[in-house]
Amino acid sequence: MYFNIRRNLPVWLSVFAGIALWEIAGHLTSPAFLVPFSETLVRLWQLTVHGEFLTQLLDSAELFCTGFILALIVGAPLGLLFARVRVLRVGVEPYIMLLYATPMVALIPFILSLMGFGFAPKVLVVFLFTVFPVLYNTVEGARSIKPEMIEVAKSFRSGEWALWREVMLPYTLPYMMTGVRQAIGRALVGMIAAEFFLSSTGLGQLIMGASQDFDTAGVFASIFVIGILGVGLTRLGLMIEQHFARWRQ
Repeated sequence: MYFNIRRNLPVWLSVFAGIALWEIAGHLTSPAFLVPFSETLVRLWQLTVHGEFLTQLLDSAELFCTGFILALIVGAPLGLLFARVRVLRVGVEPYIMLLYATPMVALIPFILSLMGFGFAPKVLVVFLFTVFPVLYNTVEGARSIKPEMIEVAKSFRSGEWALWREVMLPYTLPYMMTGVRQAIGRALVGMIAAEFFLSSTGLGQLIMGASQDFDTAGVFASIFVIGILGVGLTRLGLMIEQHFARWRQ
């Protein structure tokens, strides 16, 4: 316990220093620009008590989870397939790199004109923000498998399914989880962008409504929760990655 406290002490000191700086800056600047951390927490409590915040949070969580899970279901298997079938990988790799580097916000007007408003186009936006980090890192992880490992597995008469299950998937999983960690932040950005530019729901609607009402505390309360969710989910992804990467140590 003592060791853990000492190891995490710089992190906690940094957090408390950031909160103190936020509080001081909030008192020294105009409320229209920045509010103190304490006022942000009070506003968050008010929104929670009124029930508005929880409803919007659940709407955003549904959108995030749907798009994120679909991206994992599509990105991870395709990454393994592209790494295993070289001809297929060579054919699609330029498109993967192009779409990975493309700012997905620019595609939202096209998605709107094609699919209109509703839940499905917002899921598509989150999916597009999320799938390419998972796909790209999975491909790179599978490509880094040493050919000798494949040859040894084949020498023991391992079939194609056994090769995927016992060699490719265990070796690629840490790389895949790195892509998942990168995708978490992109998925949150995609979630808010979809709620801004498509039908206004969830935390995006809460931020837009608070901005229009000049409720700076409400804006920062929503952003604060999004940041906490991002850090927490990224930390969870890191723990899962470290768990599956222990064999490499």
